Amino acid sequence: MDVLARIVEIIGPSVEAMGYEIVRLQLSGGQRPTLQIMADRADGAAMTVDDCADISNAVSALLDVEDPISSAYNLEVSSPGIDRPLTRLKDFERFKGFEARIETEIPLDGRKRFRGVLYGVEGEAVLIALDAKTAQAPKRKPGAKVSAKAKAEAEGAAAVAAGMVEVAEVPFGHIARAKLEMTDELLAVAAAEQGLAAGVEGGAMDVDDDARTVKRPKGPKGPGRFSGKADAAAEDSATIEAQSPAKPARD
Repeated sequence: MDVLARIVEIIGPSVEAMGYEIVRLQLSGGQRPTLQIMADRADGAAMTVDDCADISNAVSALLDVEDPISSAYNLEVSSPGIDRPLTRLKDFERFKGFEARIETEIPLDGRKRFRGVLYGVEGEAVLIALDAKTAQAPKRKPGAKVSAKAKAEAEGAAAVAAGMVEVAEVPFGHIARAKLEMTDELLAVAAAEQGLAAGVEGGAMDVDDDARTVKRPKGPKGPGRFSGKADAAAEDSATIEAQSPAKPARD
């Protein structure tokens, strides 16, 4: 079992019991790596600074005991942001009707990148309506042969002109990465959610993956343990970053 799988096994049940879902888990860096936990509220409400702090406190306590990372590391807990990554099959159903980018691990029908409006899921496949094709009928000399690709593109353009939509079925298991596209429609929905969250104690929804990181002083030991929460609710980002104490490397 690799390190990330072990960490999920350790923290997953507790995070879910607290009313949150892990969206993405990453371990990056060299001598002092960073464990990044991206989480959502299970009830669909906007994440707040206090939500991230609660997750960080709980996770750091569990990792202190189980010690799955042999070296010193940083712990970072954040919300997904607006143009969030899509990591679970249900994410593609939840954000049906919004534009997204999908990249697959292997070529599917000659392509690895898909961009368009999500049409939800069907079984284990993600449905995405591809961008309208603008290919024109190829110019050729009389008697010249038209390539199959050029013919397909021309037919695709004719189908779009007739009001038909080309929908691709992308097997979820072949998706390497996917994320929502920043559009006016997505911003409008996020703004509405932020308005609903504005009155929630602890702060408003994180509206940018690049939002300023909230740093809190670490406690006597363990990553993510804080000596206090003063002024945390006033911050405008739902991101918490803490540092673990140095640990001796294992043989």
